[in-house]
Order: sequence, then C-alpha cells, then structure tokens
Amino acid sequence: MEFVIISGLSGAGKSKAATFLEDMGFFCVDNLPAPLIPKFAELGMAGTGEYGRVALVTDVRGGTNFHDLFQALDTLKAMKCACRILFMEASTEAIIKRYKETRRSHPLAEECSSLEEAIELERWMLSPLRERAEYILNTSRLSTSRLKGELRRLFAKGGEGRMDVQVMSFGFKHGIPMEADLVFDVRFLPNPYYVTELRPLTGLDTGVRDYVFQSPDAEALMERLWGLVGWLLPRYEEEGKAGLVIAVGCTGGHHRSVAVTHALAEKIRAEGWPIAENHRDLGRT
Repeated sequence: MEFVIISGLSGAGKSKAATFLEDMGFFCVDNLPAPLIPKFAELGMAGTGEYGRVALVTDVRGGTNFHDLFQALDTLKAMKCACRILFMEASTEAIIKRYKETRRSHPLAEECSSLEEAIELERWMLSPLRERAEYILNTSRLSTSRLKGELRRLFAKGGEGRMDVQVMSFGFKHGIPMEADLVFDVRFLPNPYYVTELRPLTGLDTGVRDYVFQSPDAEALMERLWGLVGWLLPRYEEEGKAGLVIAVGCTGGHHRSVAVTHALAEKIRAEGWPIAENHRDLGRT
C-alpha cells in the first residue's frame, strides 16, 4: 500500500495536487486525523486493492503538533507501507497574489495583522514537516500544466508517467482530424495511386512503402519529421500534456500518409513512448 502525504503552505497548490493525484489513481482524503491513518491503512490492506494508493492532505487546519503524524508515518513504515511526504511551498509574493485573485481568507488570518504575517507564521509552523519531506515542490513559477507534469514524474507508476502518443493517417478529402495536435501534409511525395498494381494496396503493404520511400524526398522528410517530433515529445510531456495526437495526411489516406505514419510510429515506439497507430480512412473510398 502506498501513501503520499500532501502538505505545505496555504495557496501553494495542495488542492490541485490532490486532484491530479486522484486522476492518476490515488484515493484522496483531506485532513484525515493522524491517529486514524494506520487504521485506514489496515482497512486498505484488508480490501481488494481499491485503496492501494492513497494521498492524504494535511496542513495547519489540523494543528501544528506533528508528533501524532510522524508517529503514524513510522507506524505505516512498520506495516511495510510505502510512505512519502510532498511539501508544497511558494514565495510570499506568489501566495499573496493568489489570495487576492481568489478573495479567500488565509486560515491564520485572524491570528495575524496582515496576510504577509500569516504566510510567514504558517511557514514557521510547518517547518518540522518540511524537514521530513521527501519532495519539496516550489510552485511560485509553475503553471497548472507544469505542476501536473511534475506530479506525474514523481508519482506515476512505470509507463504511467509517459505521455500517450497517437499517430494517425488521414485523407485530406475526408477532412483534417479535429483531435489532431500536429498535422503534416505528405502530398508532395510520389503517389502510388497512379501505379496500377499498387492502387488497390495500402501504405502497410511492402510494395507501397518501397515505392514511397525510394524517393529522396521521403528520406529527407523522415529525417526532418523525427527531428521535430523527437524534440517536441519530451517538451510536451514536461508541460504536463497527457496525450498528443500527430496526424499525417495525403489525398485519400490510403498510401503515402499510411506509409509515413507507420514509419513514424515505429520510430516513436523504439524511443520508448506509449504509442497508438491509427489509419482513419483506410476503409473509405
């Protein structure tokens, strides 16, 4: 059983982090009392796996005596439960700006004469928890998408952390796929449609692929296409993008686009990306 304790400063993004972890399959609980954490772990370990990954949000609303929390975490480790603390923080300036935008009250506002004082007091109060944290994430300059990407990098299982990539072929005469993020036009390549014996075949057939890629332009295209796509993939993933759809089009979507799509998908797959290959218009005339 795996536990992630999400804590940190108010306004640093704990709620968003919990939402993103929930999307990744975590069962999220907000401010569960520390003495109940081992009991919750016992319940999860006795179940059928629905509580296999749990994210608990804790902050100053639960008080500042972290002895009970640390004791609960030690108990979890004794129970052979993986447990990590994610501490989220941001600059005072960034948090003030966020509170002004949301018009919410800081949880320590009644104890302080200003918002800045409340933030600094909370920073001091949470310092023991910060010292125990495995991960410290400063969100001052993180966009929502980059925060999501960071959490996927830290907590996704195996291939879960990788962005899903779909490469699809299509025919321009049937319209550009609405879901496409990137669209490439390969209608400049030699067209097997005008070769009688190749016309009934598709870009998945060896004869068509050989015909398309015997052109120097096709070789140059693949070199430049992979140069661009290979450069873009990690940057889209870093931005927090969960999936990317690359569409390659020719006139009818039977020959050139299919051959290029298949070749590009093989290259992406060889680089370790989760890849789906789709030929949208192969069944159309």
